Amino acid sequence: MPRIVPVLDLDRLEQGASERRTFLFDLRTAARDVGFFYLSGHGISASEIADVLDASRRFFALPEADKLAIEMVKSSQFRGYTRAGGELTKGKADWREQLDIGVERPIIPQGPGVPAWTRLQGPNQWPASLPELKPALLAWQARATEVAIRLLKAFAQSLDQAEDAFDPIYRDEPNHRMKIVRYPGRDATGDDQGVGAHKDGGFLTLLLQDENKGLQVEYDGSWVNVDPLPGTLVVNIGELLELASNGYLRATVHRVVTPPPGVERISLPFFFSARLDATIPLLNLPEDLAAEARGPASDPDNPLFRDVGTNVLKSRLRSHPDVAKRHYADLLETAAAAG
Repeated sequence: MPRIVPVLDLDRLEQGASERRTFLFDLRTAARDVGFFYLSGHGISASEIADVLDASRRFFALPEADKLAIEMVKSSQFRGYTRAGGELTKGKADWREQLDIGVERPIIPQGPGVPAWTRLQGPNQWPASLPELKPALLAWQARATEVAIRLLKAFAQSLDQAEDAFDPIYRDEPNHRMKIVRYPGRDATGDDQGVGAHKDGGFLTLLLQDENKGLQVEYDGSWVNVDPLPGTLVVNIGELLELASNGYLRATVHRVVTPPPGVERISLPFFFSARLDATIPLLNLPEDLAAEARGPASDPDNPLFRDVGTNVLKSRLRSHPDVAKRHYADLLETAAAAG
């Protein structure tokens, strides 16, 4: 049986004009037909992968008090630790513990007329008892950013655009975010929802997974396993590419199933997105591609916005109601009064 989720080698971009054209076609096809692919040839070494997985495991092995000292509810930027069951997908608890980090930037002063999404910019929270975690994760973030930018330029070319078509909306201040995640075994959870079915909101997600299974993608009405392949990253497109391509490319629904009893799964999703102050353009696709663009799929209960900051803040408020209640009560009250 052929592999439903294909393997693409990023090195093919540098192997001559013919191989480059074939790679761009394969990239566009994989993103449109499945929405997920394995990426080899990304240039991140096996030792770098082993190091960041080891650092992640050491964080999750810390005493609970050390992790709760940097609990996300203390951060108006939605950065920090979330215990298992503390994040929601479509209103239901996800059984994973995680640490969210973003880009380290100064807090934006607030005042009249300043958009609410500007509150998302600011510092991360780091565990005092594991100082080596910060350089390890920031180094991984930098390496993943390099790969994501190469891929995004390739996606632009695959749609017959200039390779720098997306540069103005991410250059200098991309809004990338990542998590380190631990999924406990089924014996330690409320049910088998590691993460509920959802789409990602940015340009691209690059996922590093350990040797344990759990990721599934929705394909042709069924759930398909995306089991680990050593040395690869798993890539999927997010809703920003869906918006920009008028639905020619489709962000794909995926989920994570809780591991079996006695097994834990470690993963590191990296979400590469546009600047928070950006507006997503509508690309002028060539006629043959434009004819196949079906428009972006938008859930009436969770609409997509072309304004990046508005989209990101909406998603964060829904996923982390405890942070929303503590730091964004004014927005919740305004929304309640309007509704």
